[in-house]
Amino acid sequence: MTSNLLRYACQLVLPGFGEATQQRLQKAKILIVGAGGLGCPAAQYLAATGIGTIGIADYDTVSISNLHRQILFTHDDIGLKKVEITCKRLKQQNPQLNIIPHDTKITSENVMHTIAPYDIVIDCTDNFDTKYLLNDACVLSYKPLVFGAIYQYEGQLGVWNVPNSDGTFTANYRDLFPSVDAAQIPNCAEGGVIPTLAGIIGCMQANEVIKYITQTGTLLAGKVLVFDALTLQSHIINIGAQTKTNITSLTPTEYVPTISIAEFKLSLNNEIYELIDVRTTEERTTFNIGGKHISIIEIETKFILTAHNKPLVLYCASGKRSAEAVKLIKKKFPEAQVFSLEGGMKSWKEQQ
Repeated sequence: MTSNLLRYACQLVLPGFGEATQQRLQKAKILIVGAGGLGCPAAQYLAATGIGTIGIADYDTVSISNLHRQILFTHDDIGLKKVEITCKRLKQQNPQLNIIPHDTKITSENVMHTIAPYDIVIDCTDNFDTKYLLNDACVLSYKPLVFGAIYQYEGQLGVWNVPNSDGTFTANYRDLFPSVDAAQIPNCAEGGVIPTLAGIIGCMQANEVIKYITQTGTLLAGKVLVFDALTLQSHIINIGAQTKTNITSLTPTEYVPTISIAEFKLSLNNEIYELIDVRTTEERTTFNIGGKHISIIEIETKFILTAHNKPLVLYCASGKRSAEAVKLIKKKFPEAQVFSLEGGMKSWKEQQ
């Protein structure tokens, strides 16, 4: 056995594995979108397994609240780019690999170009807009997509858009969720998540990738595994052996005007902006930075734009719901000057 293969000695002795299977892994090209709670463990185990080329797409920086579940990062990495740290750590772990950084936000303008060189895409994102975008792009590109999601104590896992022998494809994300009201569903920063769940689902995503490349086991194609971290019970939902959707184009990315914490704080003395808290009453009672209180479920019915309105800054726990609220206001009042406070109260507290 060559020195290059000694690293993989324990998997090479698996029944039905061998050097030919390892070579398939080394030739594979995988794109991981999102270097967070799911992306960190998925990337580590795929690098350890010997995936030849791994792309990492992320545009965020490390914050202190990431550290309890994003295990590639340390306290010294706070403020640094996730994609740079991730690529550095993976290269240290396995210098033989080709690790490619994509320091960019995935949008409808760049997604097709970004995923083009890769054999399979792993969705480790935490927002619905990007999940739908990756799903649709993979369908249009005839690429499989490994889906993962976590919230509080529950995780979900599935493999979308796998080719069938008759030329059709298995179900995709839109077969499971044709549409979602993203404004009503909190993310990890707002609803919480147990950190071990991120590791479990991220490792499962890596496992599905390995199974797909090595053609071993039974893929979760056209299925969703739902895992409960409290009881360690899981069940599988069958979505369908064939997709029933007809995706012909990408939905254009909707850009939301944002304002940074630092920029907003500089404007406080001048009272340039009008502030609106779109969180729940309970959240506002616990902590707030002032302004009017119009929860996101009331934005469409209670918000009225007048000629006296200053430019608006909307805030929530993480910036997710405020971004959705900005979309709602801009849809009703296209002329409104309205911004989402970037990072929300999580970033506000971290920058105190």
